[in-house]
Amino acid sequence: MNEFWQSTYKWTIRITFLTFVLAAIFSIISNMFVLQLHWLFGVFVVLIIIFIGVVSDTIGIAATSACEKPFHAMAANKVEGAKVSIRIVRNADQFSNFCNDVIGDIAGIISGAASAAVIIQVLLTMDSSSTMFENVLKVTATSIVAALTVGGKAIGKAIAIKYSQQIISVVGKILNIIEKKFNIKFFDSKNNKKKAKRGDRDVATNNKSPNDC
Repeated sequence: MNEFWQSTYKWTIRITFLTFVLAAIFSIISNMFVLQLHWLFGVFVVLIIIFIGVVSDTIGIAATSACEKPFHAMAANKVEGAKVSIRIVRNADQFSNFCNDVIGDIAGIISGAASAAVIIQVLLTMDSSSTMFENVLKVTATSIVAALTVGGKAIGKAIAIKYSQQIISVVGKILNIIEKKFNIKFFDSKNNKKKAKRGDRDVATNNKSPNDC
């Protein structure tokens, strides 16, 4: 098994397990909150979940759109978070997978489940036994959640592509603070060096690296 597939295999196993754990935790927490709150507060929780999904999707796309070169100049000037931003761009496949597919998709699934819990709260509050009203409420809630999610992500994608450098710069600064505070490091340094070498070979072969602008 070559280096590429070995790295991909390991990442896939880790991210699959992480997704399972996070989905279970977030689903339990969100449903507990929604079922114990008034349905109006439940609606607010659903909107927050949708917002998290949209923001996460935006960050993931920004990582795949951002260029590495400007961050090297920032790192040379000792700008906080620039080195972390370089690591994000070099690992854009894994970073975007986590943001778009893990956080983004989990948020989408949980927002649907949370909206169902809100519907239950509404029915209990109104003491309604009408099947027609229940069906209309379900269809309306599902449609609103879907529309807000898709519409929000459409705006997020446009912002991510236009302001990818600024977004990843901010994310790099935030992750840099987390690294220093908790003494952790995002992404493997050895893997970053290997990806940088592959990028150099791309420049030599095709006169363009995937992260060049």
